[in-house]
Amino acid sequence: MTAHVQRVSVGQRVAPVELTADAITLLRFGAVTRNTHRIHYDTGFARSEGLSGPVVMAQLHGCLFHRAAAGFAGVGGQVREVGWQNRAPAYVGDRLVVTGTVRTVDMVSGEITLDLVEHCVGDAGPGDVVCCRGRAVVVLG
Repeated sequence: MTAHVQRVSVGQRVAPVELTADAITLLRFGAVTRNTHRIHYDTGFARSEGLSGPVVMAQLHGCLFHRAAAGFAGVGGQVREVGWQNRAPAYVGDRLVVTGTVRTVDMVSGEITLDLVEHCVGDAGPGDVVCCRGRAVVVLG
């Protein structure tokens, strides 16, 4: 295990993960996760709640964080922990980009802690906004 970990260094970048959230993706994700809140699919209702339109579910942000962590861990790797905080809404049509860096490398346990951030790039909003910040703990494959 330590042979793999020795190739990782603090500050190393995590490959970006991107998703453009469209109405169909939100509808399907809501169906699979049984999240039927109208702010995720009903434009009129979302606006009545003070939003610019339907918003991406918190769990979908978490899935993108997990995807970034799993990609870093590689084939046979493990994602042991993922956590995040939502900072700003992301809307249908926004491009979500998760990036990150290695925060710590534990040579004994083989665990690597990643700092992750999700930027939301949209036409309707103020441009590039941090939607979420979080971290993940992985073990390389």
